[in-house]
Amino acid sequence: MKKIAVDAMGGDFAPQSVVEGVMRAAKEFQDITFVLYGDETKIKEYLIDDTRIDIVHTDEKINSDDEPVKSIRQKKNASMVLAAQAVKDKQADAMFSAGNTGALLAAGLFIVGRIKGIERPGLMPTLPVITDPSRTFVFMDVGANADCKPHHLVQFAILGSYYARFVQKIDKPRIALLNNGAEASKGNELTKQAYQQLLQLEDIHFIGNIEARDLLLGEADVVVTDGFTGNAVLKSVEGTALSMVQLIKSTIKQGDLKTKLGGLLVKNALSGVKDVLDYSKHGGAVLFGLKAPVVKTHGSADSTAVYYTLKQIRTILDSHVIEDLANHFDNEKESDN
Repeated sequence: MKKIAVDAMGGDFAPQSVVEGVMRAAKEFQDITFVLYGDETKIKEYLIDDTRIDIVHTDEKINSDDEPVKSIRQKKNASMVLAAQAVKDKQADAMFSAGNTGALLAAGLFIVGRIKGIERPGLMPTLPVITDPSRTFVFMDVGANADCKPHHLVQFAILGSYYARFVQKIDKPRIALLNNGAEASKGNELTKQAYQQLLQLEDIHFIGNIEARDLLLGEADVVVTDGFTGNAVLKSVEGTALSMVQLIKSTIKQGDLKTKLGGLLVKNALSGVKDVLDYSKHGGAVLFGLKAPVVKTHGSADSTAVYYTLKQIRTILDSHVIEDLANHFDNEKESDN
């Protein structure tokens, strides 16, 4: 029986969205138990069924505007900190939060800890392929490391490749480097050097550069970049998707009778488009490279997004990818000695 530590107070709609998502997951996944860290009185307002769900009470929480590292060090009894500590102490196998992203990154690094040999764990969401809704790809890094060196991008490629192989069951995942052109000569010094280093790796299938405009077309299974660029691109994708949906809706509403009738006819199809673009249904962003799964979902996540993220954590635990990743870097270190 695996156990997931849950920061019940993190997120815009906590604890309601978190508790409701956990209840749905607990009902479906009989092999998982959940420990909710947070205000017991507030949690019990929404906890209708506590089957395989425990509560560890704390009045303290990390707010969205708290300084990340400072809050982790000073708020020792915050729900996020207690959940991370449970993972470190092996009282839980993984951790979930929809709270302060910076604080969660700090908790992951300073409390849960990195796998030996990994310099920079990366924040990695799963994104949809718009030409084939049954497929997805992973994108790393989207915010954990704003400044990177070439060998950090190489490590992201290895991390992403392991995730795609073990969790997504892709035999030979295609790895691409996000760049401002497809040619090998394109890019800044970071991407040019990373490109050459990626070519030298024998254990991954590097297919070269990919441009941002092709990101969602399914040309790669893993896309790597530095955290500053990745975060900017991810937010651009989110913003564009939301804007397009709103544009279509407003165009239909402001149109004539024929336009509105046409809108009714394509309503279901437009709903399907929205579902494809809603990457929260593929789970959260994994802080990958730590000794245990630490997964973040949007602060605005509803109970459905919480459920899908918990489902993703269960898949990660079942895949044993963390153990295999640790063995890879152990063997790499031995071969260097």
